[in-house]
Amino acid sequence: MSTTFTIDTATSRANPTPAPMKRLTVPAIQRRKVEGAIAEPLVMLTAYTVRMAQLLDPHCDLLLVGDSLGQVVYGLPSTLPVTLDMMIAHGAAVVRGSYHAVVLVDMPFGSYEASPEAAFANAARILAETGCAGVKLEGGAAMAPTIRFLTERGIPVMAHVGLTPQAINALGGYGARGRSQAEEAKIMADAKAVADAGAFALVVEGVVEPIARKITEVSDVPVIGIGASAACDGQVLVAEDMLGLFERTPRFVKRYDDMAAHVTGAVERYAAEVRARTFPGTEQTYAPKS
Repeated sequence: MSTTFTIDTATSRANPTPAPMKRLTVPAIQRRKVEGAIAEPLVMLTAYTVRMAQLLDPHCDLLLVGDSLGQVVYGLPSTLPVTLDMMIAHGAAVVRGSYHAVVLVDMPFGSYEASPEAAFANAARILAETGCAGVKLEGGAAMAPTIRFLTERGIPVMAHVGLTPQAINALGGYGARGRSQAEEAKIMADAKAVADAGAFALVVEGVVEPIARKITEVSDVPVIGIGASAACDGQVLVAEDMLGLFERTPRFVKRYDDMAAHVTGAVERYAAEVRARTFPGTEQTYAPKS
């Protein structure tokens, strides 16, 4: 059963719903890169819930429902246990909470690697049940035939090369990629292969800066960096990381606030008032009718 339904703004905590506006499209994102360059870099953040989507949407060109939700929302040790059903549920929530940004949903580990046909079946389900604009999948040249198969059948694909978290067991860790000539050559070849296969954009993660810069310069499609280079055509971060909701953040993340401290402070004040019986006060209680 589809999870794409409209929020009842009369009863939902998501009320008031932002006024609808014309949503960006995948072709509009593609057209931002002209003659190998983008005048205004693309802004992309992860979102997993309706409310976060509402807050991020006015400021972002793209919202990514990343499989990082496995760690951020569910406390899993990696992205590997994330399921297709989890991605669909959160993807539908983000679509409901957004009106402006292009919403993309990560294809989780095991949902696209077996064959292009299997990837298409799962990607089609994601689009049908969430209403998102496209999917993102990890992998370079090995995934090029799958990317071509999907795009030729009407499913926009954002590719992801460099450090690919779903392959962490094979990579042996989260360290930066591209420090050797052989690794640099592979990353460059992967980026070219996925772009040639029809990916409308690609994420370059955790690579040394010169490689990310070079990929951006030679690629005809927008290149979104994470732990890469300011020279990329745009940037993406996990929203909870840049907001400071976790004690530890990756080296490439800039913390724009310390939201964990705000939450802790508010909860401490609430707990103190409950224990002192000063909450609820008269403003939060119902008096009998006179």
